[in-house]
Amino acid sequence: MEKINGRLLNWASILEPNTREQAERTAAMPFVYPHLALMPDAHLGKGATVGSVIPTEGAIIPAAVGVDIGCGMMAVRTQFTADDLAGRPLDVLHGQISRSIPLSAGGRNSHVRDTAAARVEELRALPGVEQADSAVGHWPQQLGSLGSGNHFIEVSLDETDQVWLFLHSGSRGVGNKLAQRHIRRAQELCRQRFIELSDPDLAYLVEGDPEFDAYIEALNWAQRFAFLNREEMMDRVVEQTGRFLHADVQRLETVNSHHNYTERERHFGRQVWLTRKGAISARPGQLGLIPGSMGTASYVVAGRGNVPALMSAPHGAGRNHSRNAARRLFTRADLEQRMTGIAWGHSDAFLDEHPDAYKPIDQVMADAADLVEVRHTLRQVVNVKGD
Repeated sequence: MEKINGRLLNWASILEPNTREQAERTAAMPFVYPHLALMPDAHLGKGATVGSVIPTEGAIIPAAVGVDIGCGMMAVRTQFTADDLAGRPLDVLHGQISRSIPLSAGGRNSHVRDTAAARVEELRALPGVEQADSAVGHWPQQLGSLGSGNHFIEVSLDETDQVWLFLHSGSRGVGNKLAQRHIRRAQELCRQRFIELSDPDLAYLVEGDPEFDAYIEALNWAQRFAFLNREEMMDRVVEQTGRFLHADVQRLETVNSHHNYTERERHFGRQVWLTRKGAISARPGQLGLIPGSMGTASYVVAGRGNVPALMSAPHGAGRNHSRNAARRLFTRADLEQRMTGIAWGHSDAFLDEHPDAYKPIDQVMADAADLVEVRHTLRQVVNVKGD
């Protein structure tokens, strides 16, 4: 851990100067208490650094939470082993999963499936649904869809060759639209109040104002949507895996957690709004998921409850190159070589997800040694992504 100043603690050994500067700007906001914690995967983000943990009193920065509210991971350990997969055409399983879950940025279901109906009804009963309806009227069809970018569905093997089902997604288009609406409102209010900001994406909402309450309502709704979205997708992955292996899947262990969210927590003697932007909660013994990039290892971890780190840990490898830079730097042939032995989409669309576009996950995990304990190390055998 590096103490950059009294308001910024850093666990990242790989930290670009512009990322450090961005984190320092956020940490300087007067309502940050007691300090901002930078995780080992920290990299430049919009408004605030991805891989930062931001405790605030009396205010929240909507752009620091980001536009993929509630984004996170879910994993299920099954009873199957590598022997059950041996000799089977894993590209067939890749195809089954790809057809059962809408992929890509605009992907959505043609109708609300029976498995999703109860989840949609739960969301319809929650405060915030009116905001969701006005933002994206077809949000029920988005439940159970993956999206694009670094979102994925994987079948993996752990260190004992046990089969895990693993996925990464958030609140889809409805969460994005809700976030953008409140980011704009925060910026409007700061302009009206003549508040000067070092970055317009640091615009904030003040607790006690109706705009703050409206944002919290939307935030909580979108976070629940994201959680249920992962559950719905996992149900379909479980179903397709069972069909592929001709046996019902036993869920021996399940983890489902956000890494892009805000909630009330107590730190250093005070109640704060704790925003984890690309970070997971890592209280003592708490299970979490830290994925690597395409073709690399992922980890099931248990938190160590590191107090200065605000009981948090990294959420993944963290980008080393922008998406445009990755497309210039890497070739399809190299990506094919790196994905040897893995059933995947074989498309140029995934060049920006090349493993070397990210920080080395081994280094990230070494930096996180005092934040989490590794319980399982996973290696992919199937990788499904949206373009």
